[in-house]
Amino acid sequence: MSAPLWLLPALPLAGGAVLLLTGHRADRAAPTAGAVLAVATCALATVAARAGADATAPFLPGLPARLSVDGLSAPLAVTVAAVAALVLLAGRAGLGPSGSPARFTGLMLIFTGAMLTTVTAATLPVLLTGWEVMGATSWALIGHGWRDREATGAATTAFLTTRGCDLGLYVAAGAGLAGGAASLALDDLARTDEPWRSVTAAGVILAALGKSAQLPFSFWLSGAMRGPAPVSALLHSATMVAAGAYLLLRTGPLLAATGWGAELTAWAGAATALVLGLVAVAQRDLKQLLAASTCAQLGFMVLAAGAGATTGGTLQLLAHAAAKSLLFLLSGAWLSAYGTRLLPGLAGAARLPRALGPLFTTGALCLAGLPPLALWAAKDVLLAAALTRDPWLYATGLAGAALAAVYSTKALWYVWRPAPPAATAPPARPALLAPLTLLALACAALTPLALPPLRTALERTLDSGGRPAPHLGEAALSGGLALAAAAWAWSRGGPRLDLPAPFTDWLGLERAARALVVRPVLAAARLAAAFDTRVLERATDTVAHGALALARSTDRLAERGLADGVNALAAAVRRAGTGARRPQTGQLHQYLAQAVAAFTALAVVFVLVR
Repeated sequence: MSAPLWLLPALPLAGGAVLLLTGHRADRAAPTAGAVLAVATCALATVAARAGADATAPFLPGLPARLSVDGLSAPLAVTVAAVAALVLLAGRAGLGPSGSPARFTGLMLIFTGAMLTTVTAATLPVLLTGWEVMGATSWALIGHGWRDREATGAATTAFLTTRGCDLGLYVAAGAGLAGGAASLALDDLARTDEPWRSVTAAGVILAALGKSAQLPFSFWLSGAMRGPAPVSALLHSATMVAAGAYLLLRTGPLLAATGWGAELTAWAGAATALVLGLVAVAQRDLKQLLAASTCAQLGFMVLAAGAGATTGGTLQLLAHAAAKSLLFLLSGAWLSAYGTRLLPGLAGAARLPRALGPLFTTGALCLAGLPPLALWAAKDVLLAAALTRDPWLYATGLAGAALAAVYSTKALWYVWRPAPPAATAPPARPALLAPLTLLALACAALTPLALPPLRTALERTLDSGGRPAPHLGEAALSGGLALAAAAWAWSRGGPRLDLPAPFTDWLGLERAARALVVRPVLAAARLAAAFDTRVLERATDTVAHGALALARSTDRLAERGLADGVNALAAAVRRAGTGARRPQTGQLHQYLAQAVAAFTALAVVFVLVR
């Protein structure tokens, strides 16, 4: 049953390519065609996940292309396809950008196909193929409004940051081959020899942390908010940023086998959840708050990968995808209606229109980790595994969960403030409410997956048994802590939750990256250019001019000597000819005398020689 599996990434990739090639001629039909293709892709993902398909085809010598929908990739493939379908349906309802809808929809479909390739890849070369296409299309989607210099600059920053980290996957592939993983199957990487196993793990961790915007690479996600709302809802919920966390969950045995990779990964995730949670609390821009919260929530998934909590990390990824795509779409709807992303300017947004307020509240409460919504239950599963590994790791994760309640409540506090007297209610389009309502329902419907007996069944599917289950006391502690933090944040009010400038400015991470990486690289490039211009180019010019002068002088000397030699030879030949003509008088007696003289000379020679 490999046909649905091959068709799963091929359908959105082919459909997106057709829309891109058709261009403006498909602008009118593109939103509808994209939504239909996305829904069909979602159906294919469901079929492939139920069948547990596996497909193999020739790719490179000794490296076949393998796709597999197994325990971990099956729920992820369905989630990616479902979120893409709902986001494109919302875009069709009016949230998409007004310019070049065919190009936008085509890129969204290609991005979805690349993410599905990444999720279903069973070997590192196939995963790299999807990973690269995903990075390129994310650059084009973030900078879709190419006339906006800030958007294109943010797209370039995101691309260069993630692209630099992506080089780790190439290092991992080379180390995997050197270590004995001939087919580069993801499941074989943990069985490679040292030190290649550690090099492979280091490359995977670097690529994953960069793609998932974890510390110290979190800053690129801040600028990526310049993209259209559907781009943020897709790329920063279940796809691009989730790809790094998925890769770490998928290669969990490799991290554990190194002896250091799992610990480093777990603490990187916990630190990001805590620090970027503080950054989210400090934001006064709704999309920036959601972006920082994305980094923090992905930190829990990375923590789960390091702690070996595959089930908890998967549940966190699914629940976060539903909540965050819902919140990003609603922020885009309010941006188009109110013309601002600043929280003070969105006062009353949840009241006008009233249909959007409960939806945003559902997503924010889920993000806050309040019971009984999905992220509360998912966090308990992964924090239970963190507790068995290191109590300090558990405490850090618990503090990050409390901050999630604070920044989510801050957003709610602003949007539920009384609207200004002159405010008018933007229309709530039924076509937009349908996908938003489905996402809100998913925030609650996913909760049973984290509770017995469905959690036990999911653990069997993921083959992640043996992990400790959260006790009732742990669930009560995390839920009570989230409720207390939310109540405290609401009582404090939004303005009094503002933190100092370093947190508002994302800890100055982008400035630090420019100071530590960009400026030194540019300075080195300028130095190399100056060395090339002032030293190498001048040396080359000097050598060239010297060679030309030598050629000219050699040419003059050789031409003069050769000309004199030719002239001398000609003069000698001329004199010889003149001398040879003298005996030729035309008188017979002189010829006879010359003959007698010649024979006499010969006779003398013969006599003397003998």
